[in-house]
Amino acid sequence: MTNITPDLQSMVTASEIQTGLCHVFIHHTSAALIITENADPDVLFDLENYLARLVPDGDPRYQHDAEGSDDMAAHIRSVLTQTELSIPITHGRLALGTWQAVFLCEHRTQAHTRHVTQTVQGD
Repeated sequence: MTNITPDLQSMVTASEIQTGLCHVFIHHTSAALIITENADPDVLFDLENYLARLVPDGDPRYQHDAEGSDDMAAHIRSVLTQTELSIPITHGRLALGTWQAVFLCEHRTQAHTRHVTQTVQGD
C-alpha cells in the first residue's frame, strides 16, 4: 500500500481551490484506493493480511489466471475495495480526519505501473 495523500494535496494546493471536492479514480482492475489509518503501519499490514486470507492467491476455484496465480484474486480484492474516492476540500486542504490518509492498494504480487486520475472542483 502506497500513501498518495501528499500527491493529491499538491494538486489541490496548485488548484488554489479553497472549498470543493477532490475526486480520485484508479484505471485498473487489480488495484484500488482506500482511506484508512496513516499513523500505525500495523493497520496496513493487518489489512493486507486480512484481504489475502479472505481472497487467497491461486485458489483452484478461480478459472481466470491469464497473468498468474494472483490474477483473479487481485480482481476480487479490487471489487471488495474501491476504484474511486471523493474527498471534501476545506480551506484549501483535503478534509481528511486526523489519522486518515489515501492509499493506493496494489493487489498483485509483483509491482505494476498504476495510473490515477484526480479532478478538483470548487471555489
